[in-house]
Amino acid sequence: MHGPFEFLLKHGALVLFAWVFAEQLGLPLPAIPLLLAAGALAGAGRLSLALSLCTAVSAALLADLLWYELGRRRGNRVLHWLCRISLEPDSCVRRTEGVFARHGARSLLLAKFLPGLSTVAPPLAGIFRMRLARFLFFDAAGALLWAGGFLGLGFAFSGQLERIAARALSLGGLLLVLLAGALAGYIGWKFFARRRFLRALRIARITPEELKQKLDAGEQLVIVDLRHSLDFDAAPETIPGALRLDAQQLQEKNELLPRGREIILYCT
Repeated sequence: MHGPFEFLLKHGALVLFAWVFAEQLGLPLPAIPLLLAAGALAGAGRLSLALSLCTAVSAALLADLLWYELGRRRGNRVLHWLCRISLEPDSCVRRTEGVFARHGARSLLLAKFLPGLSTVAPPLAGIFRMRLARFLFFDAAGALLWAGGFLGLGFAFSGQLERIAARALSLGGLLLVLLAGALAGYIGWKFFARRRFLRALRIARITPEELKQKLDAGEQLVIVDLRHSLDFDAAPETIPGALRLDAQQLQEKNELLPRGREIILYCT
């Protein structure tokens, strides 16, 4: 046995629980390799598959319940904080709210398979006051699909996974360098794309204070509220006189916007 396999054999379900719990809280600790390793050990008869499944599902459910309560108590501030620390904060809120708006509680079934949505879906459920029993049912089902899927893969391919682990260990430090280089390249590319986006945005940006000065001066402005419907439901306050449009409708319904006047768009 190698690497994750020996680690799991030595420390057992406690490590699996702590690792899955930490990942579901949002820490950068990928739990999938550990789930595969636990499944492989179960396939070799050295670990209980049922215990591993219960441990992983319980850890995920506990972390998600904490996020649900934070969303219910703190509202959109939790979601915006999560997106602010993501690699794509400019699209994080709208993308995750779009998925949640389309599928509702059912989005919890597949949330853990979708990067970015896994941590954001539970606080969204709390923000929009999903009933606790409904949240627990769909979240537990989603955790069961996620943990059971990867444990099952590890169980089915236990022999192959051990050979892969042995091959990876034979590469030694080279493998770590390759993985670190790939991660650094990905983060660097995301950072560059974000800086380019912000430079383009800066030329057309207006602060809330500047907008208020224009309104106080009596300027004839067209103000368009582009917030997602979920955001509006959670905080229905809006700028008086603002026209509400979904971002996707902006181009389709641009005939609603008066010509020859400055247009101010705002969202979350």
